[in-house]
Amino acid sequence: MINYLDFDPSKKAFIFELDNVLYPEKDYLLQVYYLFANFLEYMETVPPAGDLIAFMQKAYEHQGKEQIFDKAQNVFGIDEKYRENFMRLHREAKLPLKLLLYKEMLDLLQQITVDRKQIFLVTAGNPIQQLNKIRHMEWNGLENYLKVFFTDELEPKPAPGVLFNILKDYDLDASDVVLIGTAEGDELFAKNAAIEFVRV
Repeated sequence: MINYLDFDPSKKAFIFELDNVLYPEKDYLLQVYYLFANFLEYMETVPPAGDLIAFMQKAYEHQGKEQIFDKAQNVFGIDEKYRENFMRLHREAKLPLKLLLYKEMLDLLQQITVDRKQIFLVTAGNPIQQLNKIRHMEWNGLENYLKVFFTDELEPKPAPGVLFNILKDYDLDASDVVLIGTAEGDELFAKNAAIEFVRV
């Protein structure tokens, strides 16, 4: 459990990754699979959308998001021409449901905002896709307090270039900042800029 009161009160800024830090990434991916399955059923009549959704959800839960299309293609005989549709939906899907922040992260962000500290969202991956996720998020008014950066526009993680830019542009020292993430890559990312790291 992450609590604002556990942070050093001298911190001036908080940097967050997006996926599986502020919200569960599966909430985005499962909606993408839903949209793709329904699109495919509409175009080809087979496989039934429900069957494909169930398969993709199970594959994701057991083996992660890697090669989901390939696995579904092998089982259902999906034409290769639909791979681009699948990838485009990942980047640009209009989701039927809003993405919800983890409750404790919403509380944390609200407390940081009330305390007038800076909040940076520094996210890896395809910038178009990450921006799409951000746009579909229910921010509860917090979007006005976020400064968003896409690492892949400068240099991929764990290269710390974007962190150095934030420190310079916002007149911060590394000791003023804490980075909140989940993966070892996030920890190395923070370490490369001498920034404190907190795993959630």
